[in-house]
Amino acid sequence: MTMDLTGAGTLILGFCVTCLVLLIMWVENNKRKKMPPGPTPLPLIGNILQLNMKELHQSFKKLGKVYGDIFTVHLGPRLVVVLHGFDAVKEALVDRADVFTNRAKVPSAEFIFKGYGVIISNGERWKQLRRFSLTTLRNFGMGKRSVEERIQEESSFLRDAIKKLKGSSFDPTYLLTLAVSNVICSIVFGERFDYEDEKFLSLLAMLKESFKIINSSTGQLLNSFPGIFLRIPGPHQKAFSNIYTIKKFVMEKVKEHQETLDLNCPRDFIDCFLIKMEEDNNVPNTEFHFENLFATVMTLFFAGTETTSMTLRIGLRTLLKHPEVLAKFQQEIDLVVGCNRCPSVEDRSKMPYTDAVIYEIQRCGDILPLGAPHAAAETTVFRGYTIPKGTTVFPLLTSVLKDPKYFQNPDKFDPDRFLDKTGGLRKNEAFIPFSTGRRICLGEGMARMEIFLFLTYILQNFNLKSDEDPSCIDLTPLPNSNGVVHRPYNIQLVSR
Repeated sequence: MTMDLTGAGTLILGFCVTCLVLLIMWVENNKRKKMPPGPTPLPLIGNILQLNMKELHQSFKKLGKVYGDIFTVHLGPRLVVVLHGFDAVKEALVDRADVFTNRAKVPSAEFIFKGYGVIISNGERWKQLRRFSLTTLRNFGMGKRSVEERIQEESSFLRDAIKKLKGSSFDPTYLLTLAVSNVICSIVFGERFDYEDEKFLSLLAMLKESFKIINSSTGQLLNSFPGIFLRIPGPHQKAFSNIYTIKKFVMEKVKEHQETLDLNCPRDFIDCFLIKMEEDNNVPNTEFHFENLFATVMTLFFAGTETTSMTLRIGLRTLLKHPEVLAKFQQEIDLVVGCNRCPSVEDRSKMPYTDAVIYEIQRCGDILPLGAPHAAAETTVFRGYTIPKGTTVFPLLTSVLKDPKYFQNPDKFDPDRFLDKTGGLRKNEAFIPFSTGRRICLGEGMARMEIFLFLTYILQNFNLKSDEDPSCIDLTPLPNSNGVVHRPYNIQLVSR
């Protein structure tokens, strides 16, 4: 009798579990009916098995061809709406900015920054920190040196470091990273670092390693299943360790600034933030405190180094592959700038071909193909579909920069697409390498200036050479890197 009761209990339990699973599936299916279309998810793991987590942007592009310019995927339990193509991205981030301006909660970033800082925060915190950061960066120099002068000075250090190599073959990754990082360091920390400073080199190596890990399949799985991955060993733990080391470096710099702060003479971004903290000392719920200072400085350092230096590295390799473009590029530099002075931002208006080449390098380089994730601030209807509040929204930047509606033969490198019939610069509204809308990259202006000044200065002083046949140069990112890790290469920079 006992065994019969036990068997009956097991059957009842199994029946209840089955009913519960069916009920959950029914509820989820009803939700999906109102949402954008997409592949059918499996319980708990979502669409993970249907996607290549090592090439997520490519998986999304393929789904865009099947489901259209707006579709839904489930990254584990995480609900994601993907916007494909310029029209969908613009409609959401610009025309419906009130709904789609929020930054999505990314577990890896939340674990590191705890919601603080200008990059990943929302609401009043984001508004105050962004307004302060933009104002400080735009007005930088504070009666001393402008951002342009800092870039020009760093360009000369970069030139001298390259000349020491005497035309020998080298991987340009670290020299370019050092130069770009020193610009943001001079603005944020008030100092630049020597190219042979071991501590600085170590920090940049950690930065690169962390960027690679966070954008890998491990990083994507971490963001899909944070409850599991935050507690188990793996490469992501190394990324966290690296970032904590960088944070310790930032904290040391902040402490040094506190000890030498002159309220009447700010030297850099940290000083300006500390002064604002002093001004808001008695303001309830002020956003100007140490946690936001650390997070904002770290994200400026992180974002202000890797993407710009990678653009320069891709730029040099692209010009190696297209010597005819390189020749015209240098011809315009020689005509407008000459060889007796440093290029300036003022030269840019007279150099449409240079701008066109840089634009095309950025478009084809496709540095952040997934774009930065947004979130729906409220439940909304978009293109006839219901998107629940808090849903992660990916504006797929690679689908914008390669949108055939706006870029003819989008896979072809062609600077002329940005030139009109008279040779003047022609704008294209779908050219948004820094994203668009209210969340457009905070450092866009500085990054554009850096790319122009560093690249023109290098080409003014050096000819590019390589042992590779131009036709054999592969400009695609490394496989299984989610499109963010580009192939290493060697180059010779020979004085002109």
